[in-house]
This record gives sequence, C-alpha cells and structure tokens, in this order.
Amino acid sequence: MITGELRNKVDGIWDIFWAGGLTNPLDVIEQITYLMFIHDLDDADIRRAKESAMLGLPYESTFTKEVEIGGRKIDGSQLKWSVFRDFPADRMYSVMQEWVFPFIKELHEDKDSAYSKYMSDAIFKVPTPLMLSKVVDKLDDIFITMAEAQDADVRGDVYEYLLNKISQSGINGQFRTPRHIIKMIVDMVQPKPTDTICDPACGTSGFLISAGEYLKEHHKEEVLFDQTGKDHYMNHMFYGYDTDRTMLRIGAMNMMTHGVDNPFIEYRDSLSDQNPDKDKYSLIMANPPFKGSLDYDIVSADLLKVCKTKKTELLFLTLFLRMLKVGGRCACIVPDGVLFGSSKAHKAIRQEIVEHNRLEAVISMPSGVFKPYAGVSTAVLVFTKTNAGGTDDVWFYDMKADGYSLDDKRSEVKENDIPDIVERFHNLADETDRKRTEQSFFVKKEIIVENDYDLSINKYKEVEYVPVEYPPTEEILNEIKGIEADIQKELSELELLLK
Repeated sequence: MITGELRNKVDGIWDIFWAGGLTNPLDVIEQITYLMFIHDLDDADIRRAKESAMLGLPYESTFTKEVEIGGRKIDGSQLKWSVFRDFPADRMYSVMQEWVFPFIKELHEDKDSAYSKYMSDAIFKVPTPLMLSKVVDKLDDIFITMAEAQDADVRGDVYEYLLNKISQSGINGQFRTPRHIIKMIVDMVQPKPTDTICDPACGTSGFLISAGEYLKEHHKEEVLFDQTGKDHYMNHMFYGYDTDRTMLRIGAMNMMTHGVDNPFIEYRDSLSDQNPDKDKYSLIMANPPFKGSLDYDIVSADLLKVCKTKKTELLFLTLFLRMLKVGGRCACIVPDGVLFGSSKAHKAIRQEIVEHNRLEAVISMPSGVFKPYAGVSTAVLVFTKTNAGGTDDVWFYDMKADGYSLDDKRSEVKENDIPDIVERFHNLADETDRKRTEQSFFVKKEIIVENDYDLSINKYKEVEYVPVEYPPTEEILNEIKGIEADIQKELSELELLLK
C-alpha cells in the first residue's frame, strides 16, 4: 500500500513530467514503467549472479562485456542503472536514448515472445536531459524508501496510484488487486510445478508473478534445476490476457524481471470469440472486472448458453469453468452481488458451480479491502471443475481484518485474519465441529440448495444474542431526576456569579 511519503515522491515525479511538457497521463505511466524496469533489470542481474555464485552454478550476466546496438559494440556495464545514474545529465540522456532503450527493446531473443511483442512499439519520450536526471534521482529515492519498507512491489504500487490520479481506476472496472490479497489466494491454492496457470484478466500480471514466486520458494528444485520442469516454468506455465496494451507491456516486463523468460501474455478479449481456450488450464486465479455490462454481440455464444447475462462478473465465472481442465482449480474474487443476486443469471452460475462442480470455500472480505480505489464488498470463491458434481460441505469464512485499516488511508494495523484463513483452509478437517456463530464454519450443500444457492455468509451465520438486564424504569427515572437537580443547582450557582 502506497504511503504518504511515497505518494509525495510519486507526485513529485508526476510534477516533473507535467512541468516538462509531457502531459498525457498514459505516456507518463509508460515512461515511469520503462525506467523502473531498467532499474529492476540491474537489480535482478545482481541478485541472480549472487544466487548462482552461492549455488556454484554458471551465470552469464544480462550486461555482458560487449553489447552490439545498432551495429556498434559498446561496454555493457554502461547500460546498468547503477552506472549511468551517476553520469552528467547530457551523457545520461544520450546513453539512455541511443543505447539503453534500444537495448531493452531487443532484450528478448525470441521475437515472438510477449516481451518482444509489446516492447516493439515502445518509445522513449522523456524530452530533455535535465528532466531525465531529475526523474532518475526521484526514482532512486522511491527505491530506497521501498527497500526500507521491505516491499518489493513498487512498480505495482506506483502504477495503482497513477491509475487513481488519472481517474481511470474504476471507470473501466480496473483496479489493482492488493499484493497481500493475491498472496493469500496463492497460499491457499498452492500452485504445483506441473500446473498450467492462467489469469484471463491479468492486468500487470500480479497473480502470475506471485504464483511464480511461490513456486521458486517451495519447489525450487523442480522449477529451476530440473530441465523439463524449468522449461515448463519458463515457457509453458503462465498465461495472461487483457485488453489494455499498456498493462500487457507492464505485465510482460514484470514477468521478465521476476525471472520468467517467456510467459504467454496476449492482447485478447477473454469473453469474446477471440478466446478459444477450453479445458486447457489446471489453475486459474483472477480478479476480473466487476463494473459495466457488455453487448450480447461481443460475448462468446457458448458462455451465454450457460449464463445469459451482460454482467461481466457472471460471464467471467462461466468462462473460468470453460477454460479449466477437469480437476482444475479456480480461486477468484467476485463482488458480493454474485453471491446473493436474485436474477436468473445469478442463480444459474451459482447452481452450475454447486451442482455440476465442487465448490470448496467462500471467503467474505470487508468492503475496505480495495479502498481508496473502490468500496465494493467482495468475496473469494474457491472451486474445482469436475463436470460431475462433488460439492458436499462448503466452508465459509468471515474476514473482518486484512492487516490494514478499512478506510481510505489503509494504514497498517495488528488485526489480520489472513494467516488464520490460510491455516484453516489447509486443515478443513478440524473445522467440522465449528458452530455458525464462529468466524468460520461449514454449510451443507442441501441447505445451500434450499436457499436458492445463496452463497452470502450472512444467510448462514448465526448471531448469538447475549441477554442484557436493565434497571427498573422507576430507578432510571429517579437517576434522570437526580441529574436534572444537579444541573439546576449548577445553573443557579453560575447565575449568582454573573450578578
């Protein structure tokens, strides 16, 4: 979550661009993203070199001794952020414009890769050496601030804040999923080295990156040191789709910075006939757009057969079921309306998940989770595609705190249910005896069916009322009279003082 100090520094960068004549908000976002990527490329190179040295493995630096750019061979070390940031403004600008930017555009050897595809039309638009020097200095400050806060997701935080500044967040249904919520979902589903993972509304690839980091932490041998496993991890595991080229460009850079060489990140309207994927993925994690409705003409016909609606949140749930393999899992964020909506389409998709697949969990999240960008109440659904039913008992959890205040400031607080959610989800056998008055409990499928497949936790949560005994009315009246007498006495004394 972006802090007051960091917010001020981002505002400072924005002001530098604005004062220098670069006033298109999306241009500003892209230029900041390119510079952050260049910084992270240096950082990642240093980190991987250290890891390889510790493990006794060979490593060839991204910044080799000589790099060929435009027919010229130059010293690769000059392309490193940690080197050129100390150059005088004029030299830094020429190095960036003539060497660094062409270098990052040609960085990926595979010209059909996601990175090459979305970097091909990237343009360096910082107009003057002085502006570049000022922005580089400001970004250095930001990286120092984030390092001290031990938060590596600076790119996503800054992008999220910039989206809010230009008032696009929410208008298109786009707002970045908080990092700790993504991590909670990834920790719940525990990606496997053999998974094929997709986010059909990937944005800046937050879910895919977090899944990759989880696998490197828990399955390092399988995804980094086994030849077949590494090939799958680098080239065939991660798929992401979006309709915003800026987000796709950021997502491709993001994935490459985090060590995934060739993710399949593509411009695609996932809900249309552009998306032929069926029975393909073993794991889907997503936070699809909530707002807006679509014309029937642009929605894939087979989705409308299952759930005839224009609401994107319902169509995406239908899409997830189509895209998953049998046995594939899904963990997705939905607005509360999906859980209890009374329309035919709402009931149809809930019935499809409960009756023909296996619904495992519904985690209700407080409305402040997406503040200050949106105040909508949301939930996480976890289900497995079976095409043959399997829902028995559904686990509900009432999240009351996520480690941050639930107002627009989103300050860090001690109260945090996320560790408890992950722990309980992986030990559901211990949840069977919990009562509906507690924070988590099971509800039998038969009861859900009786309630029109309503998945709202408030439908099933029981409130335990504690009787409160009040004093007799006569005693309360006497107390009020006594208070009134005291007031009259004080007023009389005040009146004597004023004479």
